[in-house]
Amino acid sequence: MSLIAGSYERFIWGFRLKPLTHDPSSQTLTLTQLFSYPSHTAPITTVAAAGPVAASGSSDDTIHIYELSSAASLGPLHHFSSSITSLIFYSPPNLSFPRNLLSATADGSISIFDTEPFVLLKSFRSHKKGINDLAVHPSGKLALSVSRDGCLAMSNLMRGKRSFCCRLGKEATIVKFDGSGDRFFMVSEEKIGVHLAEDARLLFELENEKRVLCAAPGESGILFTGGESRSITAWDTNSGKVAYCIEDAHSTRVKGIVVLTKDGGVDDDPYLVASASSDGFIRVWDARMAIKGKPNPLAEANTKSRLTCLAGSSLKSSKRPQIGKSAPKEEQDSATKV
Repeated sequence: MSLIAGSYERFIWGFRLKPLTHDPSSQTLTLTQLFSYPSHTAPITTVAAAGPVAASGSSDDTIHIYELSSAASLGPLHHFSSSITSLIFYSPPNLSFPRNLLSATADGSISIFDTEPFVLLKSFRSHKKGINDLAVHPSGKLALSVSRDGCLAMSNLMRGKRSFCCRLGKEATIVKFDGSGDRFFMVSEEKIGVHLAEDARLLFELENEKRVLCAAPGESGILFTGGESRSITAWDTNSGKVAYCIEDAHSTRVKGIVVLTKDGGVDDDPYLVASASSDGFIRVWDARMAIKGKPNPLAEANTKSRLTCLAGSSLKSSKRPQIGKSAPKEEQDSATKV
């Protein structure tokens, strides 16, 4: 399992989560540093990871690609004229290597990249103002985005164009699909809306005490959130109630949450959740232990940086990522491959 974090100080951090079988103490895992260096010329705003590859986006208008297995940087993607605000990989359920990388920018555009090798397939305008977050449906055929223009947009990734847009009552900062794609979640300040994906109907709202800055869907309808409360809250989105909470998980705001045990885990594996904070710490938790009270982290690393984002990958792949030349114009007429 690998974790990637970005920081305000322009540094990218890579860690591998390994078991400590020889350690009899309760902290049975360790975070081993893979790399750390200033990969961008401005603060890192977003990171994504899938299989053996990771990506980081920055307000320096570039995306950098990394190979996790060799802890190597493959270089930047230069296709942008504004800050990168969101990155997400699309990986079909039966593949261990991502098929596409999608990016969102501060000028309201969405770009779709092939990953074998990394080439730009399509770029289109989805919003009038900067995009706050981007989510891809598990089918890979559509994406949702929320923006500073106060709108929710749906984009057809097969055609590479926006297909629907509606104005929200309040600007949303986060949007996520659940694992099945039947529901999606939108965050606005301290409130989380649970919506049906079929017609965007609001089922109910979850209300935190303080502003939510990050969210990650888990198994069985659980949604993990973190933010200015410094805690990690697990919501049961079927009942609309708090399932459990890790109080004071960090000393300052939580900026990133990753659910690690998802694909390929065995029944007796701990249910691993990683969190990153602007206090510089990355911590890994067994979420099941939070039901019994505040757990101790299974592993932690102190980057001594103001962390801004976190991503993780649990899958292995024999493929090696590469950066290619720009796609021919006829290729850019299509988007994701299905």
